[in-house]
Amino acid sequence: MGFRYAVLGAGRTGTAAAYDMAKFGDADEVLLVDSVQAAAEASAELVNKLLNQDIAKPIHADVSDTDKMNSVLEGVTAFLSAVPYSYNISLTEVAVRIGASMTDLGGNTGIVRKQLEFYNAAKEAGVTIVPDCGMGPGMNVSLALYAMALVDKPREVYIWDGGLPQEPKPPWNYLLTFNIGGLTNEYYDNAYFIREGKVTEVPCFEGYELLDFPPPLHRLEAFVTSGGLSTAPWTFEGKLESFENKTLRYPGHCAQFKAFAQLGLLEQDPMKVDNIEVVPREVFHKLLEPKITSPEIKDVCIIRTKCVGEKSGQQAASVVELIDYYDESTGFTAMQRLTGWPASIVTILAAQGKIERGAVPYELAVPGEVMVEEARRRGFVIKEQVNTDIINNVKNNS
Repeated sequence: MGFRYAVLGAGRTGTAAAYDMAKFGDADEVLLVDSVQAAAEASAELVNKLLNQDIAKPIHADVSDTDKMNSVLEGVTAFLSAVPYSYNISLTEVAVRIGASMTDLGGNTGIVRKQLEFYNAAKEAGVTIVPDCGMGPGMNVSLALYAMALVDKPREVYIWDGGLPQEPKPPWNYLLTFNIGGLTNEYYDNAYFIREGKVTEVPCFEGYELLDFPPPLHRLEAFVTSGGLSTAPWTFEGKLESFENKTLRYPGHCAQFKAFAQLGLLEQDPMKVDNIEVVPREVFHKLLEPKITSPEIKDVCIIRTKCVGEKSGQQAASVVELIDYYDESTGFTAMQRLTGWPASIVTILAAQGKIERGAVPYELAVPGEVMVEEARRRGFVIKEQVNTDIINNVKNNS
């Protein structure tokens, strides 16, 4: 007897996650729930076609209708929320109420903190709640945990990650592979890192640097964006001297979007233009989205992590790197795989009872070694090395 899973949101990420649950999760059934019936049906049809079995079932329902969610999810072992983060508090309440474990893609640290307040209620209900299970926050933190495990005494941790088109086209050199609201949210507000052992607020677009990667990526720029570490800085405060995360883009992107931010195009408070009230970010979305959207996406995703510390009594640095490309055989983008599959892995482990019951921060839910093992089982190529010959600049990764 297997498990019953559900995925809320039958978009790109949800479809990839459902495929992984059906393939690796000892699933009897995977429900694909979406407010657009055609989307749920198309997603379920694709999963069933790829796996050559009738395992995915489309469900037409709106996640904002909690009564409906109670009935739709009744009897499900575990579910993934692949809908906007604003729904995750009410869905956490549903999970506790019906006794189903829940994961989500995060996106807002404040909401995640509120979800973690359900620890006792979730534990009493015998379920596991794990937010932030995507690529970043999510898999980027897992690879950092793995890098930390490769040394005896971790001291400093650095993460660089991003998703990019394989063939960039100017002037944008970028393709949207997820909701545009998630993209602009990364460039707004501040990030939280650990510096000198303490949680420190750092503005977006700071810390600009250039890093070299294998062809065809070559040189990429890296800079601070918000939300990539979620709750991890508070978890490791006092245990690490540094814990930082930067986003990778083709050169020129940082300057473009920093200018947009400085112009006020990311603001969410309404303003009047000729007596018409508009929200700058909504206008920006309307103008930008068609420019960076394509019906065909062949992308590449990169996660590089570095941990500096001690190994066998010597100064040491471990580097762990994952580079993944659009998959011709399934049609899944690298972003789908590196967001949906880590979320599915955690959902499966929660269903199997291999994660602590309660509401658990991502960085404490699954050891890095376990996530790397599961990722490799799915075909991800993860390279690792440990170097005890530390040179002056520990941040140098070229």
